[in-house]
Amino acid sequence: MTITKPPQLSFSAASSPLCSLKGSLLTVAVLTFLSLFYLSLNSLRTPPPSPTVLESTIHVPQTKDEDYSDVYHSPDSFKSNYAEMERKFKIYIYPDGDPNTFFQTPRKVTGKYASEGFFFKNIRESHFRTLDPEEADLFFVPVSPHKMRGNGTSYEDMTVIVRDYVDGLIAKYPYWNRTLGADHFFVTCHDVGVRAFEGSPVMIKNTIRVVCSPSYNVGFVPHKDVALPQVLQPFALPAGGNDVENRTTLGFWAGHRNSKIRVILARVWENDTELDISNNRINRATGHLVYQKRFYRTKFCICPGGSQVNSARITDSIHYGCVPVILSDYYDLPFSDILDWRKFAVVLRERDVYDLKQILKNITQSEFVSLHNNLVKVQKHFQWNTPPVKFDAFHMIMYELWLRHHVIKY
Repeated sequence: MTITKPPQLSFSAASSPLCSLKGSLLTVAVLTFLSLFYLSLNSLRTPPPSPTVLESTIHVPQTKDEDYSDVYHSPDSFKSNYAEMERKFKIYIYPDGDPNTFFQTPRKVTGKYASEGFFFKNIRESHFRTLDPEEADLFFVPVSPHKMRGNGTSYEDMTVIVRDYVDGLIAKYPYWNRTLGADHFFVTCHDVGVRAFEGSPVMIKNTIRVVCSPSYNVGFVPHKDVALPQVLQPFALPAGGNDVENRTTLGFWAGHRNSKIRVILARVWENDTELDISNNRINRATGHLVYQKRFYRTKFCICPGGSQVNSARITDSIHYGCVPVILSDYYDLPFSDILDWRKFAVVLRERDVYDLKQILKNITQSEFVSLHNNLVKVQKHFQWNTPPVKFDAFHMIMYELWLRHHVIKY
């Protein structure tokens, strides 16, 4: 019997497919590794998507450059400090006092002392107010000489009322005694306002006085006190601006001769053919809003001090686009530590009144246009609003207070 053996596979024939499979797997692995390496390397070289693309759908409000133009002494500091002030500043208003004497109730805010009323109204309704005295940066003593005067209170009675009120705050609350009042402030625009506090010397010496009559020679301290702009609102006519071609009169003033400088101004220039100077207020019988319309036609509006160093005529001039000519000694101009007044006004000494016309004529047309254009930029700072808006007179006063809320404690 013949036994047939199964055929034997040779070693070389059996190992060939196995080697081929292993080689293929090795090749795939190498290619995969190289592909991943290349992709990783490429990702390192490719920059990530631009943030501007990712944020393109997000609205980010931008501040206009003109808000921080060269009319400010330090635009960058103003920008950063103002933003910090809006975020952090807190004021506590003392709740005490008779509503008929102190500004505890709303009232119509008009007339030449309107700045006092606007501040009282705005601070009560603003986000700066806090009902927690422990988080307050400053304390507001809400005495309103304007309101007391309107109710017929005499000068003498005002001083007694203020003294008794302040003494009551000192006795009732612990906050005054922590600084002897250095972190307290009061606001008055009435010309009797400063006199109303004469019965309380610590109020004059220690507190921050926000006043419309900031005269260096009667105890006003610039680094401590604040000059409040006297604004006669509501304005009778719209704001002026971008209308230099209509301003053909060199200079204008009309008003009462209730100060030495006004008497001299009228005496020297009332008959001049290039300066429109009247030694009395313009009679309403001559026509509707004749006085206000003169501002629109004039390059330079003369602003001499009256019974006090201040005058509502300055803010009238700013509103109507007429470059103000400051003719008042010892006057700490409103916001003078923020705004460069010489960029939008002509600031003179009272003795310059005799050379007034030549001084104004020496100002070239291009210089006048620059002053006028800058004046338009600052108009918003001398306007009161209800409710207040960013950069208006209320916020500028708050900014001044913010700068002083860390003054030396007495």
